[in-house]
Amino acid sequence: MKLTTWNVNGIRSVLNKGALQEYVLEAQPDILCLQETKAQPEQVDLGMEFAGYHAYWNSAVKKGYSGTAIFTKEEPISVQYGLGIEEHDQEGRVITAEYADYYLVTVYTPNAKRDLTRLSYRQVWEDDFLAFIKKLEETKPVIFCGDLNVAHKEIDLANPKTNTKNAGFTKEEREKFDQIVENGLVDAFRFRYPEAVGAYTWWSYMGGARARNIGWRIDYFVVSEVLTSRIQEVKIRADVTGSDHCPVEMEII
Repeated sequence: MKLTTWNVNGIRSVLNKGALQEYVLEAQPDILCLQETKAQPEQVDLGMEFAGYHAYWNSAVKKGYSGTAIFTKEEPISVQYGLGIEEHDQEGRVITAEYADYYLVTVYTPNAKRDLTRLSYRQVWEDDFLAFIKKLEETKPVIFCGDLNVAHKEIDLANPKTNTKNAGFTKEEREKFDQIVENGLVDAFRFRYPEAVGAYTWWSYMGGARARNIGWRIDYFVVSEVLTSRIQEVKIRADVTGSDHCPVEMEII
């Protein structure tokens, strides 16, 4: 079973480039989770590459902003949109699909913003999202994936020293990821590759950052501890272009 997460930075843009169709044909993911779709479903012409998938969308109230989607070959038992908290559910940031032996959650975590004006809101979001995951775990194990908008450790970005006060690498954001780990959830990529350096999923469009691999690892698969024995592989597909993020793949048995 191959799962993919990808922040596409606008699904219409990545479709217009042909990048999403090309990726789906090449990788053939069983489940494809997208973030930052920036579209309502009726605005999107998916094409034949998606014929074998069930599609589930959670779009922001504000058009052209945020949003998530799940495309899955196997129809889920149930699908839930959002966290069930009105304050958090205006931006289309969460979809939960229930399968026989796990829940799959895709998430687009709020960005703290360059001037950190959204950091305090994000702190509340993080606590409520973790509580949501722990509640799901009472029923069955959880896989959550998406753009978490944080590089957890210094190894997870090219320039840690100059980014300690920048959104995505503040002490507050990193401590919230610590809390996730302390609650028995596992960063799947680091589980497989604890020492891997230069493994990034996002690069700024400025300064030729991608060509020079000056990036950040902010896109993750995180799993309940009981699922770690099922992880076969986790791949960062830096070769796949079309967005400022690249896809991350996880294969499980």
